[in-house]
Amino acid sequence: MNAVAKAGLIGRWNRLTVRLETLVAHSILALSCRIAVAAIFFLSGRTKVEGWFTIKESTYLLFREEYRLPLLPPEFAAQMATFGEHLLPLLLVLGLATRLSALALFGMTAVIQIFVYPDAWPTHLSWAALMLYLIGRGAGAVSLDRLTGVR
Repeated sequence: MNAVAKAGLIGRWNRLTVRLETLVAHSILALSCRIAVAAIFFLSGRTKVEGWFTIKESTYLLFREEYRLPLLPPEFAAQMATFGEHLLPLLLVLGLATRLSALALFGMTAVIQIFVYPDAWPTHLSWAALMLYLIGRGAGAVSLDRLTGVR
């Protein structure tokens, strides 16, 4: 391919990528990431409770037998995880305290990866990528963070 043809092809490609960057703005990416992460954790949290507030006995059993986190009593870990899987996704959907919520869920994902399911790294890596985007770039324009002036 000669230089002129290559320059023309590269130029067209670069113009296309500029248009794509405009069409797929940060706000759309951030909103998509917020909803995706929120759905993952909220749905997991819903499996741990009966109704809205009662943690199932099977959840405590899961933390006693399968999850067994070091340094945390299973009952406390079950309560904290269940609470976090309900509150943090809600905050993400609203776009309120987005960076902190994503950071907390990132920490939860790291604990799950390291201590509970170390072979599930492809799944955890995909979650982490979404959360790292939110931690690094924030909630975007469609968020309560933006309305309150939080970056």
